[in-house]
Amino acid sequence: MSDASLIPSPCPSSPPDATGIVWANPQRGQLFAQWLATTAPTHGLQPNTLRLASADASFRRYFRIDTTDGSRIIMDAPPQQENCQPFVTVAQLMHAAGLHAPAVLAWDEPHGFMLLTDLGGQTMMQVIDPTQPQANLPLYLQAVDALITWQLSSKPDVLPPYDEALLRRELELFPDWYLVQHKGLSIDEAMRFTLDNTFKQIIATNLAQPSVFVHRDFMPRNLMAPTTQAGALGLLDFQDAVYGPITYDIASLMRDAFLSWEEDFCLDVTVRYWQKARQAGLPVGDDFGEFYRGVEWMGLQRHLKVAGIFARLTLRDGKPQYLADAPRFIHYIRSTCARYRELKPLLRLVDKAEGIVEPDIFGFGRQA
Repeated sequence: MSDASLIPSPCPSSPPDATGIVWANPQRGQLFAQWLATTAPTHGLQPNTLRLASADASFRRYFRIDTTDGSRIIMDAPPQQENCQPFVTVAQLMHAAGLHAPAVLAWDEPHGFMLLTDLGGQTMMQVIDPTQPQANLPLYLQAVDALITWQLSSKPDVLPPYDEALLRRELELFPDWYLVQHKGLSIDEAMRFTLDNTFKQIIATNLAQPSVFVHRDFMPRNLMAPTTQAGALGLLDFQDAVYGPITYDIASLMRDAFLSWEEDFCLDVTVRYWQKARQAGLPVGDDFGEFYRGVEWMGLQRHLKVAGIFARLTLRDGKPQYLADAPRFIHYIRSTCARYRELKPLLRLVDKAEGIVEPDIFGFGRQA
């Protein structure tokens, strides 16, 4: 999950239109109706079939609409809050790599309306059986294959760099929003020392990884299940893609924001990815243990970031459903910190925040 800026719209809501769609800004609803009326004839759209398909953590919404030969997806992305150009750019990169991503059929750039091909109605998340890990292995291996294809297409200076500044800005979401705003803690000098020292180590470890194209939210909710037995997984929500650590996307896949697996299944899929990536010539190294350490440290950065984002979504943006998954992230964070000596001070800090142990205010800055 990316660090998108979410600013609630001040516009009053309008009643649902004839299709049942609610527009927070009535004027935007009128603009959309005009755009749909002019776009429909060219693409065979049937306006009376328009319905909400999904919404995400940002201002983007997605509608589904029928045509004479199937359905299409319409993206509603207010340009004041959402920049669609990265989506278009990354979609083109994915198509060039041979990946199954939405194709842009029409785009009203000034108003943020986009017509896309429809990759199907079920995400990988919706078809997973969480009670039988091995039954899902074929789906995960399809995801691994798609990830390797994406990474093999990497080139420098095409996507924004996942650099130190971005990594640090994301990490600071954890103290700013999770610890202070959600948990009500005051960051004292000892806590700040622990955070600064640990963040420095996390950033250095992650930046030491080779760089490739990074989807940045590569998880089952953003992968569309194949519509045929021989079909490929579809990729969505890739507009925040960057050029950064090769460990990031496999960490996102196996340490999911909304689904947890036992470590043996995570190890199984990750080692299969590593083996396939090595065979494909990707720079994952010859020592799986070292690679897995990199995956864990990259996952830690992501989990600290997302805990902060989920707190912000709840407290600032009125979306409490995201913070309900916070215990999953705290478990990920604590498990990784418990495994590495350098991360024990952060473990003590998190335990204090969660009320897991008695506060040890003088221990935060010490190495274990």
